[in-house]
Parts: sequence; C-alpha cells; structure tokens
Amino acid sequence: MMSPKTKRNVARVIPFGVLWFIFSLIYCVLEKGILGDLDRYPSTGNPYKFATNIFAIPAAGLMMGLVTGILEIGYFSKWFIKKSFTRKIVFKSLLYLIIVSIFLFVLLLSNALYIHSTDSFENLLSPARAFFTDYAVVGLMLYIAVLILITQFYAEFSQSIGPGTLSNFFLGKYHHPVEEERIFMFLDMKSSTTIAENLGHVRYFEMLKEYFFDLSVAVIDYGGTIYQYAGDEMIVSWKLKEGLKNNNCIECFFAMKRALQNQAEKYNRKFGVLPAFKAGLHFGMVTAGEIGSLKKEIIFTGDVLNASARIQGLCNHFDADLLVSEDLVKVLRLPATYVIRSVGENLLKGRSKTLELFSISASH
Repeated sequence: MMSPKTKRNVARVIPFGVLWFIFSLIYCVLEKGILGDLDRYPSTGNPYKFATNIFAIPAAGLMMGLVTGILEIGYFSKWFIKKSFTRKIVFKSLLYLIIVSIFLFVLLLSNALYIHSTDSFENLLSPARAFFTDYAVVGLMLYIAVLILITQFYAEFSQSIGPGTLSNFFLGKYHHPVEEERIFMFLDMKSSTTIAENLGHVRYFEMLKEYFFDLSVAVIDYGGTIYQYAGDEMIVSWKLKEGLKNNNCIECFFAMKRALQNQAEKYNRKFGVLPAFKAGLHFGMVTAGEIGSLKKEIIFTGDVLNASARIQGLCNHFDADLLVSEDLVKVLRLPATYVIRSVGENLLKGRSKTLELFSISASH
C-alpha cells in the first residue's frame, strides 16, 4: 500500500506524462503533414516511417513527461520554491530544455546505432550533428519550449490552488452540488496578535510563510487537503474514510506539533519565537460545489464548518491544544498512546443542542 504522500506525488506526476504524450501525438501528425510521402528525414537522412513514429514518439514523450514530472515534484519545485514566479518559469524551463536536448541526442544516437551498428563512432554521430545544425531543429525546439512552458504553468497553477482542486475543476466533479461526509480541522496560531505586534507586519508574514509550509508537510503525509487559509488560521479537510484511516486526522495534528518542534532552532534564530497552535475537529455532512464567475472556487457549506470553528474557539477556555467533538471521538479508534478527556457538554453558538467535547493529548 502506498502512503498518502506517495499517492499524492504519483497523482501529480501523471499529468506531466499525459501532456507530453498528447503533444507528442500532435507532433507526429504535424510531421506527417510536413514530410508527406518522404521516406527519409531531410536533415539527417535517417529513414522516416509514420507507422513506427506514431507509436515510438508518443511513447518517448510519455517517458520524457514522467521524467520531467518526477524532477519537478521531487526536486525543482523545492529548489526554486523561494524564487519569484517569472524566475522559476525561466530557470526551470532552461533546465528542462537542456535535459530534453540531451534526451534527443541519446535517442538519435541510439537510432543511428540500431541502423548502422557496424559503423565508426564518427559516422554514428553524424545524424545527431546534422540534426542539431539544421534549421529544422529550431522549429522542434520551439515546439518543445512551448510544451515545457505549458507544463510549467500547469505545475504552478496546480500548486497555487491544489492538485486535487484542479482535477476536480477539469472533471467537473463539483459543477453540480454534491453531498459528502467530511472531517474538518480548524487550526489557529496561539497569541498571533502579540507575535505580530512584536515582529512587525513584514516579518510576521515571513514567519507565517515558514509556519504554513512546515505544517503542510504533515497534511500531505496524512492524506489531508488544505481547504482554506484565513489569516493565521488553516482549515484542513478529509473525506471521512480517509480521515479515520489510521487515525489520520489526529495523527496529522501531532505530526504538525513535531514538525514545528523540530524547527525550533530555525524559528528562534530568525524570529525569536516558536509559534504554537490549537485546533478543533468535527465531522458531518457538507454540500460541495463550484461558485463564482470572476473567480471560481470549490466551497463546502454545512453546520460542521461552523461547529468546528466554535470547537477550536473553546480551546483557550479549556486550556487544551486539541478539542474533538463527541461525534468524532465515537468513530475514532485511538491507541492507548493518547489520553482522551471529556471537558463536558457545551452549547455551541448557533446550535440548539449541546455537544460533548473531548481533549486529546499524547501520553508521555
């Protein structure tokens, strides 16, 4: 079984392969229209067979797309995370062009070796040399450059709104309202007003960027999705099944705490404070759907969101870092490593019935 993080990464890599496959297929059709009945490439003299290319080139494109996807998700997106949008696009596109050029060179060399296996190395190099010095390579590299830019914009757009949200827009999953049972975690920074006053707005914002980045790693590891950011608040959501599996929704909270603790030296050095947070969890039925015309979003509506926010708001009152509703505690199967303590029945604002709340802490 793949971990939630691995599943997410695989789901993010696959669209790169699909995009390259589709555009490689289009290239084959365009190439056939240009070359017509020719049986050899004018630039290299290598044999041209449309029946072979229509399978080989898209297959190579798929492979190249998956490679670029792996490089993007695994390395480049992390290396350039602090660069501006334009710099990221330019630097990464240049790197990909170099990688693709090497890939094309290896393909041409392999093809020449297959056709002229007994020739000298100099003769094997001549088709590649002829190709890269011919004017035709300019058109091909421009085509590849456009494809690289498209995949870069896809990667940035997907990262901005979330890969799951982007795929839902494309598939039209929430074009019509649907009902789902979901867990929500409302997570709020402690003493954020005081911290903001001490740091000033600019440095506080810089700390928020680091803070949300460090917390997001745990969300990925435990299969959650970030629904919204609101100031210093993060709203995390799971479909009920995914959130209950291996107690992901609870494990995520404590993984977040460990993530900040592991970065204590960084926060104290850069900002002179280690941020902490409190959270409230609840689950229930929500309606999900697309809204907006100038700016489209997928939103959730339902009592569970209001209740989760109210539960989180009671954390200070009960001196608890994590408060969970009775409904959620009943369906969780927590191991003995956690201490569950009732804080009593509470009438949440906007509700007519009381709800028992529980604090959950890790036993030492």
